[in-house]
Amino acid sequence: MVDFRSLESFVWIARLGSFRAAADKLNAAQPSVSARIAKLEQELGVQLFDRSARNVTLTSKGRVLLDYAERLLGLRASMLSAVADISGLGGTIRMGAAETIVHTWLPRLIERIHKHYPGVTLELEVDTSLNLRDGLVNRGLDIAFLLGPVSQPTVQNRPLCHYPLAWVASPRLGLPRDGAVTLDTLANWPIITYPRLSRPYIAIQDMMHGLPGRRPRIYGSSSLATIVRMTLDGIGISAIPPRIVREELASGALHLVETDAAATLPGMDFTVSWQAQADTPLARAIAEAAIETAAGDAEA
Repeated sequence: MVDFRSLESFVWIARLGSFRAAADKLNAAQPSVSARIAKLEQELGVQLFDRSARNVTLTSKGRVLLDYAERLLGLRASMLSAVADISGLGGTIRMGAAETIVHTWLPRLIERIHKHYPGVTLELEVDTSLNLRDGLVNRGLDIAFLLGPVSQPTVQNRPLCHYPLAWVASPRLGLPRDGAVTLDTLANWPIITYPRLSRPYIAIQDMMHGLPGRRPRIYGSSSLATIVRMTLDGIGISAIPPRIVREELASGALHLVETDAAATLPGMDFTVSWQAQADTPLARAIAEAAIETAAGDAEA
């Protein structure tokens, strides 16, 4: 009879392309994983992997089994999520997060995970939403907090949090505190924001595209700390969530720049996204914990 441990080992080898990588993911010895696959192949009477290449690949029968195995594991995960106590579960979760999340409530989420799921080890990757999306689709990540949703049938998304964007400047630039500043005036300074190809960068680029005789300078950075430092130093005007710089705003080191309608910035909508076919009670529990933690941060 085919058991779930063998199916789980089979699925992770197929995803990661390596017996060793699958063993590391499952916190198991590689010989044990190999033995599970040998037993599975013997029970089914077929060869599931082509081991002749550098990376193991699925045979035609293996590709057929993968679809069924992922669906079976997903159904089992839904069942366990509904009825089981998962506090004792362990394993490694590869978690990705956009830097905005890192600078807000992610540390509290990690504390919560460590408290409620002591057997879980987190591998954290901080990157742009674009790269995090690729990590999910390519199954290098289990779960991610990113500008979403991820429009892939294999990825499940839940709304996570919303951050409005605002124009922020240092008092040394001499911008007025009262009255609406025009987009044309803003373009006199470099605009400092998220990196090229990010949604904020593209929105600002589109917004300023029609300015006559202007070639706006947009400085994109994947480091929020760098964006804030450059803004404090008066290098330019930043377009970031006020939540990121609330202490600097409260102290007067930075201030919000009121603008007219033409310079209104879009907000940033984040989702928690994870592989739907690799849905596990633990991944779903972490997603729910993230949603609650983000909601608590918004209320605070």
